[in-house]
Amino acid sequence: QVQLVESGGGLVQAGGSLRLSCAASGGTFSSYAMGWFRQAPGKEREFVSRISWTGGSPYYADSVKGRFTISRDNAKRTVYLQMNSLKPEDTAIYYCARSRTRFSDGGRYSADFISWGQGTQVTVSS
Repeated sequence: QVQLVESGGGLVQAGGSLRLSCAASGGTFSSYAMGWFRQAPGKEREFVSRISWTGGSPYYADSVKGRFTISRDNAKRTVYLQMNSLKPEDTAIYYCARSRTRFSDGGRYSADFISWGQGTQVTVSS
């Protein structure tokens, strides 16, 4: 069973940048797509981005497209989320998760993923 640990969150002013990391231990990492989701207070968890097991086919929610970049380093068993031009509405707890299905591009729904991390808080002040 893979364990995921997110890091890199924090408090940043609007327009700033953060880079989130998600480190995997145990289980299998390189043959699974990875995803990032977020949950703001009082709201449901929403899809942010995902990347295929090969590191290709990145996909983004419309709300972050052009501002966020997902990447992965299979040798380091880590997936990243570079977040630029942050907005107050990006404030949320950010979670990474591993796809249920091997050798796939991943999905866009929570049910497509398992092995969630504990999350990292991102707060963007106006």
